[in-house]
Parts: sequence; structure tokens; C-alpha cells
Amino acid sequence: MKIVLVAALLASAACTPVEMRGETPAAAPTETACNADSLGDLVGKRASDARADVMQTRSGARTLRWIAPNTATTKDFRVDRLNVYVDAKGRIERFTCA
Repeated sequence: MKIVLVAALLASAACTPVEMRGETPAAAPTETACNADSLGDLVGKRASDARADVMQTRSGARTLRWIAPNTATTKDFRVDRLNVYVDAKGRIERFTCA
């Protein structure tokens, strides 16, 4: 009998709402959106690691992806990624954020 009473008491306690006190957990950081509008002056220039650093800083992108002709890419959308399209000679053609 005691076991049944204890089990019933524990079951009803599990359904009771609990009031949380203290600090509210911090919200997850928002992703930084990429902005390729300021990179137009780099179109036609040769792609390089030094330019990649400049492009990433100026666009605010977290990541950078080089896309050469006939390169397979994923179609996932990421607001924090800069796509840099280059031609067969390694010159920058255009930029997108995705």
C-alpha cells in the first residue's frame, strides 16, 4: 500500500508546473549576415588568399567558398557565407551571399 501511495505522489509531482527563478538563459547568438555589395571593385582581379581575407572582412561573412567553373556545390542556404565565383584563369567574376 505504501508503495502505491508513494508512486501516486511522485506521478502527481511530475505533472506540477515548476516556476524557474534566477537568470534567463542567454539567447543563441544570431548569425552575421553576409553583404557582398561592397566587393564590386574586386571583380576582374586575381583570386588569392590575401584577397579572401579582405573579402571576408568587408562582407562580414563568417565563411568563404570559392566556386570555379564546373564546381559542384551544395544548395544549402547560409546567410553567413560568401560565394566567390572565379573563371578558368582564376579571376573573380561575381559574389553572392548564400
